[in-house]
Amino acid sequence: MELRSVWCVVMTCLFHTSCADKDFFTSIGQMTDLLYTEKDLVTSLKDYIRAEEGKLEQVKKWAESLDLLSATASQDPEGFLGHPVNAFKLMKRLNTEWGELESLVLKDVSDGQLRYVAFLDIDCFELGKIAYSDADYYHTELWMEQALKQLDEGEQSTVDSVTILDYLSYSIYQQGELERALDYTKRLLKLDSSHQRANGNLKYFEYQLAKQQKAEAEEAPNDKAKREREKREASDKKGIPADYLPERRKYEQLCRGEGIKMTPRRQSRLFCRYSDNNGHPLYLLGPVKQEDEWDRPRIVRYHEFLSDSEIQKVKELAKPRLRRATVHDPQTGKLTTAHYRVSKSAWLAAYEDPVVDKINQRIEDITGLNVKTAEELQVANYGVGGQYEPHFDFGRLGTGNRIATWLIYMSDVSSGGATVFTDVGAAVWPKKGTAVFWYNLFASGEGDYSTRHAACPVLVGNKWVSNKWIHERGQEFRRRCTLKESD
Repeated sequence: MELRSVWCVVMTCLFHTSCADKDFFTSIGQMTDLLYTEKDLVTSLKDYIRAEEGKLEQVKKWAESLDLLSATASQDPEGFLGHPVNAFKLMKRLNTEWGELESLVLKDVSDGQLRYVAFLDIDCFELGKIAYSDADYYHTELWMEQALKQLDEGEQSTVDSVTILDYLSYSIYQQGELERALDYTKRLLKLDSSHQRANGNLKYFEYQLAKQQKAEAEEAPNDKAKREREKREASDKKGIPADYLPERRKYEQLCRGEGIKMTPRRQSRLFCRYSDNNGHPLYLLGPVKQEDEWDRPRIVRYHEFLSDSEIQKVKELAKPRLRRATVHDPQTGKLTTAHYRVSKSAWLAAYEDPVVDKINQRIEDITGLNVKTAEELQVANYGVGGQYEPHFDFGRLGTGNRIATWLIYMSDVSSGGATVFTDVGAAVWPKKGTAVFWYNLFASGEGDYSTRHAACPVLVGNKWVSNKWIHERGQEFRRRCTLKESD
Protein backbone atom coordinates (compact mmCIF):
# COMPACT_ATOMS: atom_id res chain seq x y z
CA MET A 1 0.00 0.00 0.00
CA GLU A 2 2.78 2.44 0.92
CA LEU A 3 4.51 1.99 -2.46
CA ARG A 4 1.21 2.48 -4.29
CA SER A 5 0.44 5.57 -2.19
CA VAL A 6 3.82 7.15 -2.90
CA TRP A 7 3.48 6.35 -6.59
CA CYS A 8 -0.02 7.86 -6.79
CA VAL A 9 1.05 11.02 -4.93
CA VAL A 10 4.08 11.59 -7.16
CA MET A 11 2.31 10.84 -10.46
CA THR A 12 -0.77 12.90 -9.61
CA CYS A 13 1.36 15.87 -8.59
CA LEU A 14 3.36 15.70 -11.77
CA PHE A 15 0.24 15.41 -13.92
CA HIS A 16 -1.59 18.30 -12.36
CA THR A 17 1.48 20.51 -12.24
CA SER A 18 2.04 20.07 -15.95
CA CYS A 19 -1.62 20.84 -16.65
CA ALA A 20 -1.61 23.91 -14.40
CA ASP A 21 1.26 25.41 -16.38
CA LYS A 22 -0.83 25.36 -19.63
CA ASP A 23 -4.56 26.15 -19.91
CA PHE A 24 -5.95 26.03 -16.38
CA PHE A 25 -4.80 29.57 -15.54
CA THR A 26 -7.12 30.97 -18.22
CA SER A 27 -10.22 30.03 -16.21
CA ILE A 28 -10.77 30.68 -12.53
CA GLY A 29 -13.61 28.15 -12.53
CA GLN A 30 -11.30 25.39 -13.66
CA MET A 31 -8.56 26.51 -11.30
CA THR A 32 -10.90 25.98 -8.35
CA ASP A 33 -10.96 22.29 -9.32
CA LEU A 34 -7.19 22.26 -8.77
CA LEU A 35 -7.70 23.44 -5.19
CA TYR A 36 -9.93 20.46 -4.47
CA THR A 37 -7.45 18.15 -6.21
CA GLU A 38 -4.67 19.53 -4.05
CA LYS A 39 -6.85 19.06 -0.98
CA ASP A 40 -7.28 15.39 -1.91
CA LEU A 41 -3.52 15.08 -2.32
CA VAL A 42 -2.95 16.54 1.15
CA THR A 43 -5.47 14.06 2.59
CA SER A 44 -3.70 11.15 0.85
CA LEU A 45 -0.35 12.43 2.07
CA LYS A 46 -1.63 12.58 5.66
CA ASP A 47 -2.97 9.03 5.37
CA TYR A 48 0.46 7.91 4.16
CA ILE A 49 2.18 9.70 7.04
CA ARG A 50 -0.17 8.11 9.58
CA ALA A 51 0.53 4.67 8.13
CA GLU A 52 4.26 5.27 8.30
CA GLU A 53 3.98 6.60 11.85
CA GLY A 54 1.99 3.51 12.86
CA LYS A 55 4.68 1.27 11.41
CA LEU A 56 7.40 3.33 13.07
CA GLU A 57 5.55 3.11 16.39
CA GLN A 58 5.60 -0.70 16.18
CA VAL A 59 9.33 -0.66 15.46
CA LYS A 60 9.85 1.81 18.32
CA LYS A 61 8.00 -0.45 20.79
CA TRP A 62 10.06 -3.42 19.63
CA ALA A 63 13.31 -1.46 20.08
CA GLU A 64 12.31 -0.22 23.55
CA SER A 65 11.37 -3.71 24.75
CA LEU A 66 14.62 -5.16 23.45
CA ASP A 67 16.61 -2.28 24.92
CA LEU A 68 15.20 -3.07 28.37
CA LEU A 69 15.83 -6.80 27.85
CA SER A 70 19.41 -6.21 26.70
CA ALA A 71 20.13 -4.01 29.71
CA THR A 72 18.96 -6.79 32.04
CA ALA A 73 20.79 -9.53 30.15
CA SER A 74 24.10 -7.65 29.93
CA GLN A 75 24.39 -7.46 33.73
CA ASP A 76 24.91 -11.23 33.91
CA PRO A 77 24.90 -12.80 30.40
CA GLU A 78 25.65 -16.35 31.53
CA GLY A 79 23.14 -16.22 34.35
CA PHE A 80 20.49 -14.74 32.05
CA LEU A 81 20.97 -17.41 29.38
CA GLY A 82 21.14 -20.08 32.07
CA HIS A 83 17.36 -19.84 32.30
CA PRO A 84 15.85 -22.07 29.59
CA VAL A 85 13.07 -19.61 28.74
CA ASN A 86 15.54 -16.79 28.11
CA ALA A 87 17.72 -19.05 25.97
CA PHE A 88 14.71 -20.17 23.93
CA LYS A 89 13.46 -16.61 23.43
CA LEU A 90 16.89 -15.45 22.21
CA MET A 91 17.03 -18.20 19.60
CA LYS A 92 13.44 -17.49 18.57
CA ARG A 93 14.11 -13.77 18.14
CA LEU A 94 17.18 -14.33 16.00
CA ASN A 95 15.52 -17.04 13.90
CA THR A 96 12.08 -15.52 13.32
CA GLU A 97 11.25 -12.20 14.96
CA TRP A 98 14.12 -10.16 13.52
CA GLY A 99 13.06 -11.47 10.12
CA GLU A 100 9.52 -10.28 10.80
CA LEU A 101 10.89 -6.85 11.75
CA GLU A 102 12.77 -6.66 8.47
CA SER A 103 9.62 -7.64 6.59
CA LEU A 104 7.64 -4.98 8.42
CA VAL A 105 10.13 -2.27 7.43
CA LEU A 106 10.32 -3.35 3.80
CA LYS A 107 6.80 -4.58 3.10
CA ASP A 108 3.41 -2.97 2.74
CA VAL A 109 2.23 -1.38 6.01
CA SER A 110 -1.18 -2.99 5.56
CA ASP A 111 0.42 -6.47 5.59
CA GLY A 112 3.34 -6.15 8.03
CA GLN A 113 2.50 -7.00 11.61
CA LEU A 114 5.27 -7.28 14.18
CA ARG A 115 4.57 -9.95 16.75
CA TYR A 116 6.75 -9.47 19.79
CA VAL A 117 5.66 -11.90 22.47
CA ALA A 118 7.25 -13.44 25.49
CA PHE A 119 7.40 -17.16 26.23
CA LEU A 120 3.63 -17.48 25.97
CA ASP A 121 1.18 -19.84 24.33
CA ILE A 122 2.59 -19.14 20.84
CA ASP A 123 5.98 -20.47 21.96
CA CYS A 124 4.41 -23.52 23.57
CA PHE A 125 2.48 -24.05 20.35
CA GLU A 126 5.66 -23.83 18.23
CA LEU A 127 7.42 -26.35 20.48
CA GLY A 128 4.39 -28.62 20.23
CA LYS A 129 4.53 -28.41 16.43
CA ILE A 130 8.20 -29.44 16.48
CA ALA A 131 7.34 -32.47 18.63
CA TYR A 132 4.42 -33.25 16.30
CA SER A 133 6.65 -33.16 13.21
CA ASP A 134 8.92 -35.69 14.95
CA ALA A 135 5.87 -37.91 15.68
CA ASP A 136 6.52 -37.33 19.40
CA TYR A 137 2.83 -37.20 20.32
CA TYR A 138 3.46 -37.40 24.07
CA HIS A 139 5.35 -34.09 24.15
CA THR A 140 3.00 -32.63 21.54
CA GLU A 141 0.20 -33.19 24.03
CA LEU A 142 2.11 -31.56 26.89
CA TRP A 143 3.03 -28.43 24.93
CA MET A 144 -0.38 -28.02 23.29
CA GLU A 145 -2.18 -28.40 26.63
CA GLN A 146 0.05 -25.70 28.11
CA ALA A 147 -0.60 -23.42 25.11
CA LEU A 148 -4.35 -23.98 25.46
CA LYS A 149 -4.24 -23.32 29.20
CA GLN A 150 -2.45 -20.01 28.73
CA LEU A 151 -4.83 -19.00 25.95
CA ASP A 152 -7.83 -19.84 28.16
CA GLU A 153 -6.33 -17.61 30.86
CA GLY A 154 -6.66 -14.65 28.52
CA GLU A 155 -3.23 -14.27 26.95
CA GLN A 156 -3.14 -12.49 23.60
CA SER A 157 -1.81 -14.64 20.79
CA THR A 158 -1.62 -15.03 17.03
CA VAL A 159 -2.67 -18.67 17.29
CA ASP A 160 -6.28 -19.59 18.10
CA SER A 161 -7.84 -22.33 20.22
CA VAL A 162 -9.15 -24.18 17.16
CA THR A 163 -5.66 -24.75 15.77
CA ILE A 164 -4.31 -25.91 19.13
CA LEU A 165 -7.26 -28.26 19.69
CA ASP A 166 -6.74 -29.74 16.22
CA TYR A 167 -3.17 -30.77 17.07
CA LEU A 168 -4.10 -31.78 20.61
CA SER A 169 -6.97 -34.12 19.73
CA TYR A 170 -4.96 -35.94 17.07
CA SER A 171 -1.85 -36.36 19.24
CA ILE A 172 -4.00 -37.84 22.03
CA TYR A 173 -5.68 -40.19 19.54
CA GLN A 174 -2.25 -41.37 18.38
CA GLN A 175 -1.53 -42.40 21.97
CA GLY A 176 -4.64 -44.59 22.02
CA GLU A 177 -6.87 -42.40 24.22
CA LEU A 178 -10.02 -42.30 22.12
CA GLU A 179 -12.37 -40.81 24.72
CA ARG A 180 -10.11 -37.82 25.44
CA ALA A 181 -9.47 -37.30 21.72
CA LEU A 182 -13.23 -37.27 21.16
CA ASP A 183 -13.79 -34.74 23.96
CA TYR A 184 -11.24 -32.32 22.50
CA THR A 185 -12.72 -32.76 19.01
CA LYS A 186 -16.19 -31.87 20.32
CA ARG A 187 -14.74 -28.81 22.05
CA LEU A 188 -13.12 -27.77 18.75
CA LEU A 189 -16.42 -28.11 16.87
CA LYS A 190 -18.20 -25.89 19.41
CA LEU A 191 -15.80 -23.14 18.37
CA ASP A 192 -15.87 -23.93 14.64
CA SER A 193 -18.70 -26.21 13.57
CA SER A 194 -17.58 -26.12 9.93
CA HIS A 195 -14.07 -27.44 10.59
CA GLN A 196 -13.78 -30.13 7.92
CA ARG A 197 -11.07 -32.30 9.49
CA ALA A 198 -12.67 -32.17 12.94
CA ASN A 199 -16.03 -33.26 11.55
CA GLY A 200 -14.38 -36.20 9.84
CA ASN A 201 -12.45 -37.08 13.00
CA LEU A 202 -15.61 -36.88 15.11
CA LYS A 203 -17.33 -39.58 13.06
CA TYR A 204 -14.21 -41.74 12.96
CA PHE A 205 -13.51 -41.44 16.71
CA GLU A 206 -17.13 -42.23 17.59
CA TYR A 207 -17.06 -45.29 15.33
CA GLN A 208 -13.78 -46.55 16.79
CA LEU A 209 -14.93 -45.92 20.36
CA ALA A 210 -18.22 -47.81 19.81
CA LYS A 211 -16.28 -50.68 18.26
CA GLN A 212 -13.88 -50.73 21.22
CA GLN A 213 -16.68 -50.65 23.81
CA LYS A 214 -18.51 -53.48 22.05
CA ALA A 215 -15.36 -55.64 22.04
CA GLU A 216 -14.80 -54.92 25.75
CA ALA A 217 -18.39 -55.90 26.58
CA GLU A 218 -18.03 -59.26 24.84
CA GLU A 219 -14.61 -60.24 26.17
CA ALA A 220 -14.11 -62.90 28.85
CA PRO A 221 -13.10 -61.93 32.45
CA ASN A 222 -9.55 -63.25 31.95
CA ASP A 223 -9.17 -61.25 28.76
CA LYS A 224 -10.50 -58.18 30.53
CA ALA A 225 -7.92 -58.52 33.32
CA LYS A 226 -5.19 -58.99 30.72
CA ARG A 227 -6.35 -55.87 28.84
CA GLU A 228 -6.39 -53.79 32.03
CA ARG A 229 -2.88 -54.96 32.83
CA GLU A 230 -1.67 -54.06 29.33
CA LYS A 231 -3.39 -50.69 29.64
CA ARG A 232 -1.54 -49.97 32.92
CA GLU A 233 1.77 -51.03 31.37
CA ALA A 234 1.15 -48.79 28.37
CA SER A 235 0.36 -45.91 30.72
CA ASP A 236 3.61 -46.48 32.61
CA LYS A 237 5.55 -46.40 29.35
CA LYS A 238 3.78 -43.29 28.04
CA GLY A 239 6.28 -40.80 26.71
CA ILE A 240 9.17 -43.27 26.81
CA PRO A 241 10.91 -43.67 23.42
CA ALA A 242 11.20 -47.08 21.77
CA ASP A 243 14.99 -47.17 22.18
CA TYR A 244 14.75 -46.44 25.92
CA LEU A 245 17.41 -48.39 27.83
CA PRO A 246 16.76 -49.73 31.35
CA GLU A 247 19.87 -47.90 32.58
CA ARG A 248 18.34 -44.60 31.49
CA ARG A 249 15.59 -44.86 34.09
CA LYS A 250 18.20 -45.09 36.84
CA TYR A 251 20.18 -42.28 35.24
CA GLU A 252 17.14 -40.01 35.24
CA GLN A 253 16.26 -40.93 38.82
CA LEU A 254 19.76 -40.03 39.99
CA CYS A 255 19.59 -36.72 38.10
CA ARG A 256 16.34 -35.93 39.94
CA GLY A 257 18.05 -36.56 43.27
CA GLU A 258 16.36 -39.93 43.81
CA GLY A 259 19.59 -41.87 44.20
CA ILE A 260 20.41 -44.86 46.35
CA LYS A 261 20.76 -43.87 49.99
CA MET A 262 23.75 -45.24 51.85
CA THR A 263 23.19 -47.24 55.01
CA PRO A 264 24.25 -45.45 58.22
CA ARG A 265 27.06 -47.97 58.56
CA ARG A 266 28.49 -47.10 55.14
CA GLN A 267 28.03 -43.39 55.75
CA SER A 268 29.99 -43.67 58.98
CA ARG A 269 33.04 -44.64 56.92
CA LEU A 270 32.99 -41.40 54.93
CA PHE A 271 35.08 -38.56 56.35
CA CYS A 272 36.19 -34.99 55.77
CA ARG A 273 39.87 -34.41 56.46
CA TYR A 274 42.89 -32.21 55.90
CA SER A 275 45.32 -34.09 53.67
CA ASP A 276 49.03 -33.45 53.13
CA ASN A 277 49.33 -36.29 50.58
CA ASN A 278 51.66 -38.44 52.66
CA GLY A 279 53.82 -35.59 53.81
CA HIS A 280 54.15 -33.68 50.56
CA PRO A 281 56.29 -30.57 51.36
CA LEU A 282 53.83 -28.24 49.67
CA TYR A 283 50.92 -29.36 51.85
CA LEU A 284 52.54 -29.83 55.25
CA LEU A 285 51.68 -26.30 56.34
CA GLY A 286 48.67 -25.84 54.06
CA PRO A 287 46.91 -29.19 53.67
CA VAL A 288 44.07 -29.63 51.18
CA LYS A 289 40.45 -30.09 52.25
CA GLN A 290 39.35 -33.59 51.31
CA GLU A 291 35.82 -35.02 51.50
CA ASP A 292 34.73 -38.59 50.78
CA GLU A 293 31.75 -38.61 48.39
CA TRP A 294 31.45 -42.40 47.92
CA ASP A 295 33.18 -45.53 49.13
CA ARG A 296 33.00 -48.08 46.26
CA PRO A 297 34.30 -46.82 43.90
CA ARG A 298 36.12 -44.32 46.03
CA ILE A 299 35.19 -40.80 44.92
CA VAL A 300 36.88 -37.92 46.70
CA ARG A 301 36.10 -34.21 46.50
CA TYR A 302 38.81 -31.58 47.04
CA HIS A 303 37.54 -28.21 48.20
CA GLU A 304 38.97 -24.83 47.14
CA PHE A 305 41.06 -26.43 44.41
CA LEU A 306 40.76 -23.45 42.04
CA SER A 307 40.38 -19.77 42.86
CA ASP A 308 37.90 -17.49 41.09
CA SER A 309 40.73 -15.74 39.22
CA GLU A 310 42.13 -19.07 37.98
CA ILE A 311 38.67 -20.15 36.84
CA GLN A 312 38.20 -16.87 34.99
CA LYS A 313 41.55 -17.29 33.23
CA VAL A 314 40.77 -20.84 32.12
CA LYS A 315 37.42 -19.67 30.73
CA GLU A 316 39.10 -16.82 28.84
CA LEU A 317 41.57 -19.23 27.25
CA ALA A 318 38.91 -21.79 26.35
CA LYS A 319 36.04 -19.63 25.07
CA PRO A 320 37.50 -18.75 21.63
CA ARG A 321 38.15 -22.45 20.94
CA LEU A 322 34.94 -24.04 22.18
CA ARG A 323 33.62 -26.54 19.65
CA ARG A 324 30.85 -29.13 19.81
CA ALA A 325 32.12 -32.07 21.88
CA THR A 326 32.74 -35.31 19.97
CA VAL A 327 32.85 -39.03 20.72
CA HIS A 328 34.73 -41.92 19.15
CA ASP A 329 32.66 -43.77 16.54
CA PRO A 330 33.57 -47.49 16.84
CA GLN A 331 32.36 -48.21 13.29
CA THR A 332 34.35 -45.53 11.46
CA GLY A 333 37.12 -44.99 14.01
CA LYS A 334 36.59 -41.23 13.69
CA LEU A 335 35.46 -38.54 16.09
CA THR A 336 31.87 -37.44 15.58
CA THR A 337 29.13 -35.49 17.37
CA ALA A 338 26.39 -37.47 19.12
CA HIS A 339 22.96 -36.70 20.59
CA TYR A 340 24.00 -38.28 23.89
CA ARG A 341 26.82 -35.76 24.40
CA VAL A 342 25.62 -32.17 24.21
CA SER A 343 28.29 -29.65 25.17
CA LYS A 344 31.17 -27.64 23.75
CA SER A 345 34.78 -28.27 24.70
CA ALA A 346 38.30 -27.01 24.17
CA TRP A 347 41.77 -28.32 25.04
CA LEU A 348 44.47 -26.32 26.85
CA ALA A 349 48.15 -27.26 26.88
CA ALA A 350 50.45 -26.50 29.80
CA TYR A 351 52.77 -24.27 27.74
CA GLU A 352 49.93 -21.92 26.73
CA ASP A 353 49.60 -20.16 30.05
CA PRO A 354 51.21 -20.39 33.52
CA VAL A 355 47.77 -20.97 35.08
CA VAL A 356 47.26 -24.19 33.07
CA ASP A 357 50.75 -25.39 33.99
CA LYS A 358 50.06 -24.60 37.65
CA ILE A 359 46.79 -26.57 37.58
CA ASN A 360 48.54 -29.61 36.08
CA GLN A 361 51.25 -29.48 38.74
CA ARG A 362 48.67 -29.12 41.49
CA ILE A 363 46.87 -32.25 40.25
CA GLU A 364 50.14 -34.18 40.28
CA ASP A 365 51.02 -32.98 43.78
CA ILE A 366 47.64 -33.96 45.23
CA THR A 367 47.16 -37.31 43.47
CA GLY A 368 50.79 -38.38 43.48
CA LEU A 369 50.36 -39.45 39.84
CA ASN A 370 52.53 -38.42 36.90
CA VAL A 371 50.63 -36.02 34.61
CA LYS A 372 53.37 -35.79 31.97
CA THR A 373 51.63 -38.54 29.99
CA ALA A 374 48.12 -37.27 30.75
CA GLU A 375 45.88 -35.67 28.18
CA GLU A 376 45.70 -31.90 27.92
CA LEU A 377 43.28 -30.09 30.20
CA GLN A 378 39.82 -30.36 28.63
CA VAL A 379 37.40 -27.50 29.33
CA ALA A 380 33.69 -28.12 28.71
CA ASN A 381 30.68 -25.82 28.82
CA TYR A 382 27.16 -27.24 29.14
CA GLY A 383 24.27 -24.91 28.28
CA VAL A 384 20.62 -25.52 29.11
CA GLY A 385 19.90 -29.17 28.30
CA GLY A 386 23.61 -29.97 28.02
CA GLN A 387 24.40 -33.53 29.10
CA TYR A 388 26.62 -36.58 28.59
CA GLU A 389 24.80 -39.89 28.94
CA PRO A 390 26.30 -42.90 30.82
CA HIS A 391 29.80 -43.86 29.65
CA PHE A 392 33.18 -45.10 30.84
CA ASP A 393 36.32 -42.96 30.86
CA PHE A 394 38.76 -45.83 30.45
CA GLY A 395 39.95 -46.69 26.95
CA ARG A 396 43.24 -47.76 25.35
CA LEU A 397 45.31 -44.85 24.02
CA GLY A 398 48.94 -44.29 23.00
CA THR A 399 50.18 -43.80 26.56
CA GLY A 400 48.09 -46.56 28.09
CA ASN A 401 44.61 -46.63 29.52
CA ARG A 402 43.01 -43.76 31.42
CA ILE A 403 43.92 -44.82 34.95
CA ALA A 404 42.12 -41.95 36.70
CA THR A 405 39.86 -38.92 36.18
CA TRP A 406 40.26 -35.50 37.79
CA LEU A 407 37.09 -33.42 37.30
CA ILE A 408 36.99 -29.72 38.24
CA TYR A 409 33.73 -27.81 38.72
CA MET A 410 34.24 -24.23 37.55
CA SER A 411 30.70 -23.01 38.25
CA ASP A 412 27.71 -23.64 40.44
CA VAL A 413 24.58 -24.87 38.67
CA SER A 414 21.14 -23.60 39.71
CA SER A 415 19.39 -26.85 38.81
CA GLY A 416 20.69 -30.10 37.35
CA GLY A 417 24.22 -30.80 36.14
CA ALA A 418 25.20 -33.50 38.64
CA THR A 419 27.77 -36.19 37.89
CA VAL A 420 26.05 -39.51 38.58
CA PHE A 421 27.43 -43.05 38.74
CA THR A 422 24.63 -45.24 37.43
CA ASP A 423 26.05 -48.61 38.49
CA VAL A 424 26.33 -47.73 42.18
CA GLY A 425 23.77 -44.92 42.55
CA ALA A 426 26.16 -42.14 43.53
CA ALA A 427 25.48 -38.49 42.67
CA VAL A 428 28.06 -35.70 42.95
CA TRP A 429 26.68 -32.18 42.63
CA PRO A 430 28.64 -29.24 41.16
CA LYS A 431 30.28 -26.81 43.54
CA LYS A 432 32.41 -24.03 42.11
CA GLY A 433 36.14 -24.34 42.77
CA THR A 434 36.01 -27.98 43.90
CA ALA A 435 37.39 -31.06 42.13
CA VAL A 436 36.49 -34.75 42.33
CA PHE A 437 38.85 -37.65 41.72
CA TRP A 438 38.39 -41.37 41.10
CA TYR A 439 40.32 -44.29 39.63
CA ASN A 440 38.90 -45.79 36.43
CA LEU A 441 41.10 -48.91 36.70
CA PHE A 442 41.80 -51.37 39.45
CA ALA A 443 45.44 -51.62 40.51
CA SER A 444 45.61 -54.75 38.36
CA GLY A 445 44.96 -52.61 35.28
CA GLU A 446 41.47 -53.98 34.68
CA GLY A 447 38.61 -51.54 34.11
CA ASP A 448 36.39 -50.77 37.09
CA TYR A 449 32.87 -51.01 35.65
CA SER A 450 31.37 -49.42 38.73
CA THR A 451 32.81 -46.08 37.49
CA ARG A 452 30.24 -45.84 34.69
CA HIS A 453 29.00 -42.27 35.01
CA ALA A 454 27.08 -39.49 33.29
CA ALA A 455 26.67 -35.71 33.29
CA CYS A 456 23.04 -34.86 34.06
CA PRO A 457 21.23 -32.29 31.89
CA VAL A 458 21.53 -28.69 33.00
CA LEU A 459 17.98 -27.51 33.75
CA VAL A 460 18.64 -23.95 34.87
CA GLY A 461 22.01 -22.25 34.85
CA ASN A 462 25.33 -22.73 33.16
CA LYS A 463 27.86 -25.49 33.82
CA TRP A 464 31.60 -25.13 33.33
CA VAL A 465 33.92 -28.05 34.06
CA SER A 466 37.47 -29.05 33.20
CA ASN A 467 39.01 -32.46 33.49
CA LYS A 468 42.34 -34.21 33.34
CA TRP A 469 42.52 -37.82 32.17
CA ILE A 470 45.61 -39.40 33.69
CA HIS A 471 47.18 -42.34 31.81
CA GLU A 472 48.88 -45.55 32.95
CA ARG A 473 52.34 -44.79 31.58
CA GLY A 474 54.48 -43.10 34.18
CA GLN A 475 52.58 -44.59 37.13
CA GLU A 476 54.58 -47.84 37.34
CA PHE A 477 56.18 -46.86 40.64
CA ARG A 478 53.46 -44.48 41.83
CA ARG A 479 50.55 -46.91 41.76
CA ARG A 480 51.96 -50.40 41.71
CA CYS A 481 50.19 -53.21 39.90
CA THR A 482 48.62 -56.12 41.79
CA LEU A 483 48.01 -59.71 40.75
CA LYS A 484 44.34 -59.81 41.75
CA GLU A 485 41.96 -58.59 39.08
CA SER A 486 39.67 -56.60 41.37
CA ASP A 487 42.34 -55.00 43.62
